[in-house]
Amino acid sequence: MRPDAPTVERPVVLAISGHDPGGGAGIQADIETLGALGCHPATAITAVTVQDTRAVYAVAPLDAMRLVEQARAVLEDLPVAAIKIGMLGSVAAAEAVHSVLRDHPHLPVVIDPVLEAGGGGTLAEPGLRDAIAALLLPLTTVLTPNIPEALALAPEADNPDACAMALLDRGCRFVLVTGAHEPGARVVNRLYGEHRLLDRSEWERLPGEYHGSGCTLAAALAGFLAQGRDVPAAARAAQRYTWEALRRAYRPGRGQSVPERRLAHAADD
Repeated sequence: MRPDAPTVERPVVLAISGHDPGGGAGIQADIETLGALGCHPATAITAVTVQDTRAVYAVAPLDAMRLVEQARAVLEDLPVAAIKIGMLGSVAAAEAVHSVLRDHPHLPVVIDPVLEAGGGGTLAEPGLRDAIAALLLPLTTVLTPNIPEALALAPEADNPDACAMALLDRGCRFVLVTGAHEPGARVVNRLYGEHRLLDRSEWERLPGEYHGSGCTLAAALAGFLAQGRDVPAAARAAQRYTWEALRRAYRPGRGQSVPERRLAHAADD
């Protein structure tokens, strides 16, 4: 260790997600986003995937104990200010993350409930949806589902408002339901908390399909929370950052476009 190494004040965010070998989503998206926003990204890997910008072909969950050890090594060494959770892949991973979160109840937790890849292919084994609902939602500060994910986690509901209320009843403090799956020239995202709609944000619908947009949004939200913003302000800034990243997206392969995440200057409204 260099005794003269400078101490840099950067909020630390622990990102827990799967590895995407194509670099468009998962832990790579988290690292790029958090770094662009001036945070220090620490990571714990849940699974290794075989995927590209077109589809997911295989998922190999890592041993749950190794997942716990990764997270605890980070939390014992670094001053983590927020936790972002993405793809879990297995019930065992959900149980492992639950054990970690239970030991750190003071930290804000953002969960992107990844169940399927945007380009196609499942990212969740049977039972994971129920495990997320039972074990993780009660420990969640902000849940960021798209409408299909919200319906999957709250199957008794039949519209975004009802889904959000059901998810708040399950223990989430806030729910940001993203509306890209709804038709229309504008994408409408809705933030709920305190059993009511808190904010409704409209964004111009951009053409094309994107790989890693949900990861980018959730990671940005966690980064802004780590910087000390409250949830409504963090949610609004994260949406602005994500929209700008999508507007400048590029297509590195034969499938979906990838957000251009190196946009720290685009984070503020």
